[in-house]
Amino acid sequence: MAEICARVAADGDDALGEYGSRFDGWAPGRDETFQVDAGELAAATRGLAAPDRAALEFAAARIRDFHSRQAGATTSGSPGLELLTRPVRRAGLYAPGGRAAYPSTVLMTAIPARVAGVQEVVLATPPRADGSIPQAILAAAHIGGVDAVYRIGGAQAIAALAYGTQSIPRVDVVAGPGNIYVTLAKREVFGAVGVDGIAGPTEVMVVADAKARADFVAADLAAQLEHDPLAIAVFVTDSAALAGRVEDELDDLVKGLERAEIIRAATCCLVVAPDLDEAMQVANDFAPEHLLIVSEDADARAKQVENAGAVFVGAYATVPLGDYAAGPNHTLPTSGAARFGSPLGVHTFMKRTSVLSLDRGDLEMLKEAAVRLAAMEGLSAHAHAVEVRLE
Repeated sequence: MAEICARVAADGDDALGEYGSRFDGWAPGRDETFQVDAGELAAATRGLAAPDRAALEFAAARIRDFHSRQAGATTSGSPGLELLTRPVRRAGLYAPGGRAAYPSTVLMTAIPARVAGVQEVVLATPPRADGSIPQAILAAAHIGGVDAVYRIGGAQAIAALAYGTQSIPRVDVVAGPGNIYVTLAKREVFGAVGVDGIAGPTEVMVVADAKARADFVAADLAAQLEHDPLAIAVFVTDSAALAGRVEDELDDLVKGLERAEIIRAATCCLVVAPDLDEAMQVANDFAPEHLLIVSEDADARAKQVENAGAVFVGAYATVPLGDYAAGPNHTLPTSGAARFGSPLGVHTFMKRTSVLSLDRGDLEMLKEAAVRLAAMEGLSAHAHAVEVRLE
């Protein structure tokens, strides 16, 4: 990753062309560019099947409504002290390609950036071998308010957004999920640019009591496992009988699914706990990306959650509703990062600045403590900068 990122930083578009040919099977020819023509975004939206367009617009409205309630406000302390909250100037988004296209990810990243007030929002996503981008991705970019779409994928896309090239602007924050190469590239460029997080494979945990429907549980486990062979699903219950039924249901379900091979390659664990209190402790220790609670007292159990990216409460709160249309963000902390991390949101694209408007009276009031602390730290010039103003 270090070599790819350094090469893009040094050689810009030349490096992108070389890596695009090698990893994506496409690079712009003589009369082509990495950027998708702006008119193609609107055309993709118009050309999308009406039900598909309606689904994207419905989801966008729900996402926008939920995230608009997150808009941060400036806070004030003592007179003259403020914490200003402002959006970054330019955000770079990444939407994965490869095994599947994810228009929902475009909405989940672009809309919070727009709600935050980011001036310019750009998207990088891997092209097909002919240089085209899936219509649904372009339509989602148009609906989500993306300014420009670039046909680049993988680590080189993250480096291009972080450092800028001749044709791709440098951004202030990079957000959006990706494969392991994207994740490692984010780690490599962090500091030169802000990142939304360092994500691992997707994961789901289901906690259920003996009365839960085994077919419901199996369906949610399979839904998350079909993302990636590295995905993780954990089922925790206080009923050994239910665990057995869920195992049988999952085996039967997978046989009829298109992505059965991926699901079988992924990791699925069934855990029988002494009781649901212990099951919830397992959940808090694991800190899952997605946590589904299916029990008679699911609402009360939800109040026991300390660590989870998103909590789904009740038998009908299936995780895919959150993936697509419920409204809260589906870009969530993984690999235990829910112990300290948060879902992607408006705050991802905001930064805070302290403002201190102090007059002579404030200086006199603060002088003694400031000078003494400076002396304790051996920083005499700090003390002088305070004292000289009162001589």
